Amino acid sequence: MAGLARLLPARTSAALRIAASLLLILSAAPSARAEDPAAYPTRKIRMLLPYAAGGGGDVVGRLLADRMGKTLGQSIYTENHTGAAGTIGTQMVATSANDGYTITVGGMTTHVLAPAIYPRLPYDPIKDFTTIGRVGVSSIMLVATKDFAANDIKGLIALAKKGEPIHYGSWGVGSTGQFCAEILMQQTGIRMDHVPFNGIAKLAGDLLGGHISLATLDVATATPLVKEGSIMALAACGERSPSLPDVASYKEQGVAFDRSLSWAMYAPAGVAAPIAQKLSAALKDALGDEVVKQKLLALGITPQFVVGEEQRDINARDITAWKQVAKDAGIEVK
Repeated sequence: MAGLARLLPARTSAALRIAASLLLILSAAPSARAEDPAAYPTRKIRMLLPYAAGGGGDVVGRLLADRMGKTLGQSIYTENHTGAAGTIGTQMVATSANDGYTITVGGMTTHVLAPAIYPRLPYDPIKDFTTIGRVGVSSIMLVATKDFAANDIKGLIALAKKGEPIHYGSWGVGSTGQFCAEILMQQTGIRMDHVPFNGIAKLAGDLLGGHISLATLDVATATPLVKEGSIMALAACGERSPSLPDVASYKEQGVAFDRSLSWAMYAPAGVAAPIAQKLSAALKDALGDEVVKQKLLALGITPQFVVGEEQRDINARDITAWKQVAKDAGIEVK
């Protein structure tokens, strides 16, 4: 630096000489991306959540952020960026720096179903992310009003065969609820007409009011309503849920469907392996915490850690399978 200063003409302004010195200092300084992975994390971590504040996905994210922050020794703060069924916020994660300081919790819609229904999805759910690990699995409940003429899948099939029109509600086109109903129709050959609602709260309200008789709801929404006797549950799409252990799954009722509906944690693609491993270990530790377990179960999510590489492969297989479901059902969001 002193050598450069000597090379500058005497008439060079003091400001220019200072600027040249600063450039040399900056060029010699290590870049932020050069942080030693062994020291990670050295600052706060952002958990970007593509869900509305107070919703199920938001609650899951905040719960994990609090517990993982304690394990990692750095606070994890959350940001909500909603829109387009969670794909806007998810894209923001995909394009963030891959330094381990941006993570997210993704559900079936953002990383499995969106690729099946959006022809121009702005991110690749496999290539654009580092999968940290599975958070857990949940089910979708097929529910009905108390006076509905069927109380299980066998009864629903019998009702459909009588030729009576059957309408079911879900919380939107391309929702997990719609996919679960489509699977049921494809596997049993029955016909039901889809009535998409603008959100799960409106759907649950209209079901309670008798404006629609059959619907798909997430476990967290369905559980208290079923337990208090306001509605009845016909089947669980996915695994039998600990929240409603008496409700048999599709598979248990003869429908060939046994795929997990999973939640997982992700970071942008290319996160250094030691950093990804630290995040994965912190997630596993959080899921082993009894308080976290009970709160997730209350949301209808069964904690179930699976390492990132395995979950990534599961996602890839599920995307292919659900794309076929979407194609057969004509589900597409343009």
